[in-house]
Amino acid sequence: MPIRPSLRLSIVTLGVADVGRAAAFYEALGAVRGAPSSADVVFFDMNGVILALYGREALAEDAGTPAEGHGFAGVTLAWNLPDRASVDAALTTAEAAGGRITVAAREVFWGGYSGHFVDLDGHLWEVAHNPFFPIDAEGVTRLPEASDGEA
Repeated sequence: MPIRPSLRLSIVTLGVADVGRAAAFYEALGAVRGAPSSADVVFFDMNGVILALYGREALAEDAGTPAEGHGFAGVTLAWNLPDRASVDAALTTAEAAGGRITVAAREVFWGGYSGHFVDLDGHLWEVAHNPFFPIDAEGVTRLPEASDGEA
C-alpha cells in the first residue's frame, strides 16, 4: 500500500522581470544564493523552503497560463522575526534595496507588530513579529502546540 504524502511547501517560485536584479534585491535582504543557480533561475535556501526567482514570461509558459496580470494576486509572503526592532530593520533594508513600503510597521489587531512591502516585481511581503508563533534557534517559525480542545 503506497504511503500518502502530507502536504508541505517546498519551493516558492516568483516570476520576475529581471532575474539578476531580483536576486540582488533578495541578497540585500540577507538571502544567500544556492546551487544550482544560473542566469535563468536563482535559488535561495530559506530554512527548509526554497525561494526561486525565474523569468515571469518563462514561468507563465511553463505553467500554461498568460503572463500578463496586475493588481493584488491574493497571496502574501510572510517573514516572521523575533522582535519589533527586527521588523523595523527589515523594512528599512527592503526599502533601501528598492522595495516599496505599502504599510509601515505598526501594532496590529491580532496582537503582533507588522508592516508590508512589495519587491521589485510587485510581490507582496508581510514582515511581522508574532508573539504567538515561536522562532527556534535556527530562525524557523513554529506553530505553537495545540492545547486541549483545539483541533
